[in-house]
Amino acid sequence: MILIGRDVRALGRNASTMEAAASEVTSYLYNCFRDPTTQKSLCALIRCFTTHPYEHLPPPLQSIAAQGLGDAAPAPGLRCLTLLATNGDQPAWNDRHASLSHQVIPLPTTHVLEQAPMISQMILQMGLELSQVVEPASTLRTDAARRSFQVFHVENAPGHPFVPAQHDFVGPAGIQSVLGFGGMLTSGEIFAVVMFSKVHISRETAQLFRTLALNVKLVFLPFSGRRIFASET
Repeated sequence: MILIGRDVRALGRNASTMEAAASEVTSYLYNCFRDPTTQKSLCALIRCFTTHPYEHLPPPLQSIAAQGLGDAAPAPGLRCLTLLATNGDQPAWNDRHASLSHQVIPLPTTHVLEQAPMISQMILQMGLELSQVVEPASTLRTDAARRSFQVFHVENAPGHPFVPAQHDFVGPAGIQSVLGFGGMLTSGEIFAVVMFSKVHISRETAQLFRTLALNVKLVFLPFSGRRIFASET
C-alpha cells in the first residue's frame, strides 16, 4: 500500500482537468491489482464519483440530471453525484458517457439519497452525514475536509442488499467484494473511488485503503472547485 500510495501521488501532474486526473487514478488501480497467473485485473470495474452543483455541470449532464428530477425544476445549488472516471472489463465500462444510469444522479433531498442504498451506505460508512452531501454547510465542510475517512466495504457482495444489479452485474461479472474510499475536498465536494472485486477482500485488507484515500485527495486538490470536466478545456 505504501508503494501504491507513492504511485498514486504521482498521478495527475500533467492532467488539465479533474476528469483527466480521475481517469489516471481508475486506470492505475484497475491495472495495479492483477492475477499473477493470468495477468487479468482482479477488479471487474473501478469507478470514481464526485459531487458537483448542477449549475457547474456541462449541458449534457445537466440535461440528464433534469430528467432525473421529473417535473421538478433544478433548485439553486442542487448537488449531483457525477461519474467522473471508469475502467472495467467491458468496453462500455471504460467510457463514462456510455453509462446508462450512473452518469449523473441529482440529490435534491436526503430521502432521494436514501433510495440508493449502496451510495448512501458508502457515505455513512465513510463517516459523513447524508445532509453534508446534499447541502454541505461551510462549518461542517471545513471540519470534514480535514478529517480522514473510513472505507465502505461489502465483504460478500453476492445477494447483499447494499449492492444493486445482482442479476445483471454482480453475478455475471463474478463480483465477490465491493470496496470504496474517498473524502471531502476543500470546495466541499465529495469524491469516492469504488472497486468491484472478483476476489474476496477481507475487512483487514479493506482498512488499508484508508491511507489511499488521502493520496487520491492530493491528486484532486489542484482541481477543487474548478477545471472539472474535459469539455471545459
